Amino acid sequence: MSVTKTIHLAHSPDSDDAFMFYALADGQIDTQGITYVHELQDIETLNGRALRGELDVTAVSIHAYAYLTDRYALLPHGASMGDGYGPMLVARIPMTREQIAGKQIAVPGLMTSAYLALRLFQPEFLPIVVPFDQIDEVVLEGDVDAGLLIHEGQLTYQQQGLHLIADMGAWWLEKTGLPLPLGGNVIRKDMPRDVQKKVSRHLRQSIAYGLDHRQNALDHAMRYARGLERSKADAFVGMYVNDWTLDYGERGRAAIRLFLEEGVKSGVIPGPVTVEFVDD
Repeated sequence: MSVTKTIHLAHSPDSDDAFMFYALADGQIDTQGITYVHELQDIETLNGRALRGELDVTAVSIHAYAYLTDRYALLPHGASMGDGYGPMLVARIPMTREQIAGKQIAVPGLMTSAYLALRLFQPEFLPIVVPFDQIDEVVLEGDVDAGLLIHEGQLTYQQQGLHLIADMGAWWLEKTGLPLPLGGNVIRKDMPRDVQKKVSRHLRQSIAYGLDHRQNALDHAMRYARGLERSKADAFVGMYVNDWTLDYGERGRAAIRLFLEEGVKSGVIPGPVTVEFVDD
């Protein structure tokens, strides 16, 4: 008789993550005796919980992974990669890269990949940490000079009258020729190897099921779309759940290594990072 194992699986309450984990949450795949308990929190909270080793499997920022390598390995599935697009730096008035030097900029967390990308783009600014879904508001109200938008705000800032200073993913692609690695899923390294591989396969199956049953998965994801109309939610999901999500591939893995190396060179990340994947 197989023994049921419970695994706590954490991800952010966003339409792209909800789409990715739809099949697991809805019981659409055989989990081979593993019971998944889903926990939903914003990515910076999950970064902090991973730092404390509280979770079995969790979404994290690729930047945060730099501080987690002693305890967690990256799963090869579940990447959020910005292939020519990514977090968007916006302001109430048009500004240049040079003009934001020394300015107060709202960021969604100091361990987010968006923050690291912005530091690489413009090292000199004063970060003001603001919950990601309030950044557009503080920019519009004039509490900060600019804001770094992640998630759905990337599709709606123009409707609010905000001006784009720079798209971090477009800038990174021009600089490196690679996609910008934003988020990934990690698993505790002290789990038995066979369990790690099972979890990895389940995650890939869940992503593939969502892509193959897009409308059902999108129905599920709409619960987490924060007011986006369906067409925009569909576009957002398409940005961050795609072939990169099924597997990083060599180009995706190279992008992660380079992004973290640049973070070390810049001094944001204090020491070299050894990237480790669980291959199933």
